[in-house]
Amino acid sequence: MDSFSSSFLSTVLPPKLFSVIPLPKFAAFSNSTHFNVSSARIEEKPVRRLRVAEPTIPTILLNACDNIINNFIDPPLKFSVDPRHVLSDNFGPVDELPPTECEVIEGSLPSCLDGAYIRNGPNPQYYPRGPYHLFDGDGMLHSIKISQGKATLCSRYVKTYKYTIERDAGSPIIPNVFSGFNGLTASAARGALSAARFVAGQFNPLNGIGLANTSLAFFGNRLYALGESDLPYSVCLTPNGDIETVGRHDFDGKLFMSMTAHPKTDSDTGETFAFRYGPMPPFLTYFRFDANGTKQPDVPIFSMNRPSFLHDFAITKKYAIFADIQIGMNPMNMIFGGGSVVGADPAKVPRLGIIPRYAKDESEMKWFDVPGFNIIHAINAWDEDDGNSIVMIAPNILSVEHTLERMDLIHALVEKVKIDLNTGLVTRHPMSARNLDFAVINPAYTGKKNRFVYAAVGDPMPKISGLVKLAVSKGRERQECTVASRMYGEGCYGGEPFFVAKEPENPEAEEDDGR
Repeated sequence: MDSFSSSFLSTVLPPKLFSVIPLPKFAAFSNSTHFNVSSARIEEKPVRRLRVAEPTIPTILLNACDNIINNFIDPPLKFSVDPRHVLSDNFGPVDELPPTECEVIEGSLPSCLDGAYIRNGPNPQYYPRGPYHLFDGDGMLHSIKISQGKATLCSRYVKTYKYTIERDAGSPIIPNVFSGFNGLTASAARGALSAARFVAGQFNPLNGIGLANTSLAFFGNRLYALGESDLPYSVCLTPNGDIETVGRHDFDGKLFMSMTAHPKTDSDTGETFAFRYGPMPPFLTYFRFDANGTKQPDVPIFSMNRPSFLHDFAITKKYAIFADIQIGMNPMNMIFGGGSVVGADPAKVPRLGIIPRYAKDESEMKWFDVPGFNIIHAINAWDEDDGNSIVMIAPNILSVEHTLERMDLIHALVEKVKIDLNTGLVTRHPMSARNLDFAVINPAYTGKKNRFVYAAVGDPMPKISGLVKLAVSKGRERQECTVASRMYGEGCYGGEPFFVAKEPENPEAEEDDGR
């Protein structure tokens, strides 16, 4: 990452927690050496004018009920769900910005640059009326397109079904998932209100209620905005730098309900591997797409015997690896603790499930207990010992009970875990004592043994104050693996790092030769 793609973007765009990708049809910074741009100015944003329909009597009544719930039944009393806190400073909502040319104040952009940098993150269309979690914002894409020495900035909402019906109605309709169902009374009230809105014809959950606010992925020659509670939304960048939503994509009716926001693409085969999870059996379903983006049959995993929070996974050349962690559906926490139905179970022993990546059913699925290993994101994994062992690198959330409510109390310790598939022996080595998450590698090494990891520094989470480069080989020596670092400076925060190889088509290129 150079100064432009980290420091410049982190000051122009509000930092979010979610993935970014360059458009593969562009060179995307791959030939850059350094930038001389020290500052830039963009034109004043135009006022957004929306044509909102006149509210009907049912809408007025239902909105009044919503206000009663948010003001009296379940107001945002907790600091962690108060929108005045959650949406403060760098996380404050921003408006859409049409394609706007950035005026270079000093220096110049190299003419060889011809690409785009796009990132995704939550940005609520309407300021929340009640409790709010950072993950509940509508997906917004921010893009900087660089071509012929000029940079064009654009910010657009992903036009999801939720965003569109709420935009047209002029008010929120679908409740917040992470913050709207804390406690039995609040859950019952909001559930009843949602049922009334459905009966009144305000929304149809079959059209999806997802936010598409978590990540971006390019496979099957399409770019998708992803959120794990819904189907992918196909998006594209126009020649003038605008971002358009093509639509919700079900892969010819073969993809049902939802998909992970973190699919894995094997650069050697062009295949993409993914999964979905949910509160009803099968709690985990594994599947893949061929190089053309055609979805292959589902592989339901019934040995996942209770719902778990499966945000991410890993692949090797032979296997797919899933983490059954201590976070899952916990109705008792909602009923007796007044908290969310999603919570931590300290009595549960985390485990890793390993299945052949071309499995047609779960008959070869193996589970291995890994006590205290709670991962939200996976970095990479690979096969060792002629395929008899797997190695996985991932940040272990040490304070898992704070994952969804007090992210500022999280400490994520990057670990290297090796599992002997024959004996079940598990060995673990910490790679860094720092609070690191949202790590990436050179994408050409997904599923293969890699040497380097680039991780974001939480100070505290979810604010990203810098990034570090870790040398994987040092992990077996039980020493600090950081070989380089870059901090953004006081008051400056970035998003997730993303590695762009300088010569992605060159098999002889060094793994860390890029930006």
